[in-house]
Amino acid sequence: MAVLLSPRPAVVAAARRAGARIVVVAPDPSVSSDREGAERQVRTDWRDHRRLVGAVARMEEVRRGRAAVFGFDAAGALSAARANEELGLPGTPAAAVGALMDKAALRARSNALHPGRPVSFARCGRAATLPFLAALIGYPCVVKPRAGADGEGLRLVRDAHGARAAARAYPEVTDLLVEEFLEGPELAVEALSRAGRHRVLGWARRRRGPELTAAGHELPVALPAETAAAVRALVRGVLDLAGHRDGPSHTEVILTPRGPRLVECHARPGGEEFARLLRLAHGTDVLGLALAAGLGLPEPVRRPRTAYAGLRYVDFPPGRRLDGVRPAVAAARAVPGVVRVQLEVPPGSTVRSAPTGALHHAYVLATAPTPGSLTRTLDRATGLLGQARPEA
Repeated sequence: MAVLLSPRPAVVAAARRAGARIVVVAPDPSVSSDREGAERQVRTDWRDHRRLVGAVARMEEVRRGRAAVFGFDAAGALSAARANEELGLPGTPAAAVGALMDKAALRARSNALHPGRPVSFARCGRAATLPFLAALIGYPCVVKPRAGADGEGLRLVRDAHGARAAARAYPEVTDLLVEEFLEGPELAVEALSRAGRHRVLGWARRRRGPELTAAGHELPVALPAETAAAVRALVRGVLDLAGHRDGPSHTEVILTPRGPRLVECHARPGGEEFARLLRLAHGTDVLGLALAAGLGLPEPVRRPRTAYAGLRYVDFPPGRRLDGVRPAVAAARAVPGVVRVQLEVPPGSTVRSAPTGALHHAYVLATAPTPGSLTRTLDRATGLLGQARPEA
């Protein structure tokens, strides 16, 4: 039985593909999850560890050890690991999930994998010292919260003026990581671990937007054999150092001139849209595989594909009202090759904030027979969506 913490419908659908019985645990279980086939819904705030354990421990399947708790976002992954550990259910240790969330400790550990040319970094506990540390690391550099998620608080600092501006933007007493800016193509790598053996499921090229935000992903990505082996070795080495033994992981890697270097690693899959991208390109069901592995079920039937697939984010300026976005969404969906157009901001509402590293206002998924035709499809669809105008 899969106990899912506030899952999106795609996670519930993946659990069904894996052949699992499904229980949704959420403060207010969604109707969409129920429509996707959840057998049971438990209304409780799973972020409260005692409430979660109390609610799950009463289930017959849990008492028999025939269940596992799954959380596929930053908060859910840690809560699921703590619950599985206390209930004696399978899953990666909570300490390993926490180790991957601590960016400073993870950077220090990953530097041991390439001691000849480690990534320069420093911790910053007071915002006033940020300009000094940035100058020490060298410009450009990256500043981010030590325990942040989804790109919150991430800043690219290009010069001393930017460092002073960044110091004013963070709380005076803070917990930041300042590290060198890594030059090169960026990959997002999905892996699945079982009993300490790490299987790389695939990777996509991450398109970098302004100020380090993600502009999208594209795959397949062909790498020279030596580079591909180095990427796999880095991902497996990082997971080993963190003590990650079971479950999915999502690792961001930069292909620098001196070899692959870690950006971040998480004890969870990439976002729902990223998981769907891998299914479209080569039939790899990341969510289904993770759920089946956690429950000891056979792997979902793989339907190999060889398409080029791409994900492109679309963002609107803060203050924009999305009254007239529906015709633009319909036009983007009608572009040949477009598989999905998803708005994360409700139509008719006002955009409240700028996008962050992994949180965007909309996205387009598409497939095509060639890289060039994929680019043209995504350019056309995102152009239509981005040009949405308020209704008169």
